[in-house]
Amino acid sequence: MTEFPTIFSITEAELDLNELLKQITLPSTGAACFFTGMVRGETHRDGLPPQTEYLEYEAYAPMAEAKMKQVAAEIRERWPTVEGIALVQRIGRLYPLTPTVLIACTAPHRDTGVFEAARYGIDRLKEIVPIWKKEIGPGGETWVEGKYTPKPEE
Repeated sequence: MTEFPTIFSITEAELDLNELLKQITLPSTGAACFFTGMVRGETHRDGLPPQTEYLEYEAYAPMAEAKMKQVAAEIRERWPTVEGIALVQRIGRLYPLTPTVLIACTAPHRDTGVFEAARYGIDRLKEIVPIWKKEIGPGGETWVEGKYTPKPEE
């Protein structure tokens, strides 16, 4: 049986889409689906400064990577045709137009759930992976709150 590649990491390094694709591609891969989150220069939500100078991302890497591993396992359970999975979150000071997160899934064909798996990956990462974000703009700074509260069994 082929071992499917799985990458999950918290990093300060620039995200390299081509390198990650190379790491999760097998000879049988015919489709890859990526989601890349970016730092917006403007945010139009209540309580946040309208212009963003930069974001500061923080995470406790061992805990965050354990939750990323859980997300990858959930993807494999729901979409057994997915071959490669990459879940990578960048931390540190990040400026507008900079990629902050990368979710990628590969599969033999595009119609085997690869789009849905990548979408699930980013949604679930936002839901359960403990990553903190502070938005800094001309008017001050604001911590952007997530919606996840861990349950005792997690």
